Amino acid sequence: MKKKLQKVASEARAFWRDESGMGTIEVVLIIVVLVGLVIVFKKQISGLVKDIISHIKSDAQTVYN
Repeated sequence: MKKKLQKVASEARAFWRDESGMGTIEVVLIIVVLVGLVIVFKKQISGLVKDIISHIKSDAQTVYN
């Protein structure tokens, strides 16, 4: 019985130290944070993009004229 408990404890420690999936988890967390920021600042981002597009259109018209 004692050997089984020691084996379970050593496997639990090995599982806790295992970092094989940490890269994937980090990428997922970064994506979640970015999506959250986009949701929070949606109006500001869309306004900025519209402003940039309007500047591009007006500058393109001056080049063609």
